[in-house]
Amino acid sequence: MADTILNVEHLNKNFGSKQVLKDVSFSVQTGHIVGLVGPNGAGKSTIMKAVLGLFNYASGKITIDGDSVSPTSHKAMDKVGALIEYPGIYPFLSGMQHLKLFSKDATSQDQIDDIVDKMKMTSYINRKAKNYSLGMKQKLGIALALVNRPKFVILDEPMNGLDPQANKDLRTIILELAKQGTTFLISSHILSELEKLIDDLVVIDKGQIVYTQSMAALESGGKKLLVVKTSDDAKAKDVLAQGGYQLDKAAEVSIVEKDDTKMADVIKLLSDNGIDIEDVQHVHSDLETSLLALLRNDKVKES
Repeated sequence: MADTILNVEHLNKNFGSKQVLKDVSFSVQTGHIVGLVGPNGAGKSTIMKAVLGLFNYASGKITIDGDSVSPTSHKAMDKVGALIEYPGIYPFLSGMQHLKLFSKDATSQDQIDDIVDKMKMTSYINRKAKNYSLGMKQKLGIALALVNRPKFVILDEPMNGLDPQANKDLRTIILELAKQGTTFLISSHILSELEKLIDDLVVIDKGQIVYTQSMAALESGGKKLLVVKTSDDAKAKDVLAQGGYQLDKAAEVSIVEKDDTKMADVIKLLSDNGIDIEDVQHVHSDLETSLLALLRNDKVKES
């Protein structure tokens, strides 16, 4: 079992009379890439800011690598790099000046040059940041989070403003650093990108953790569907249901595949009932589908 680098225990946070975090507990294993996901306003940024010691919380405990975190206790922050919301950038400093300004004494020029090279920022790193595009600023923000080679990196929406190639480059860097033992907690609404990266998932909804699990467990629990387009979908659903097939709740004709589900049997059953088949697809649940199902189930439990 890997060591735990982040422990969040029974965290509660109020803004005025509104409780934004409710008894939040989760942990992050060393060297893992963990996705923190949920709807807008669920509390993702609030959790990340609490972990960075940016505000007080009503009750609970946060430790990073054994050191407790609060607005008055920042020892743990020596091991942490972060990009939260938008990078704080000074318009009249160049990218290189930013990196030098925020790098520690122990961080060499070679380390700075290495992250500039990996983030593909060489062509503009000596230009003033006021001339940077959104994507350039975002890359600089990520480089600032990584330049001191921290043990633990927190990235809030790091893919914002990045083109597909820059996204791929960032993914390569994160995976490489994780192999070397760096831990990542990443919030993103671009689930298709997050899915390619993460080992574990923490799902938050309305300030509460509704799911924590490895991606492998989520994927193994994901449904395989046989999606059929027919000349009469309503009739097809009735025929298949009467034939003992389990149907998914999707709008189209979606059969939940089991080990003994044979496409030929499905086609024959529909044909025998005068239903023409126009298209058949095998569909595996992706992260977005699984997440929506999780949140839907959570809302069902509440009602």
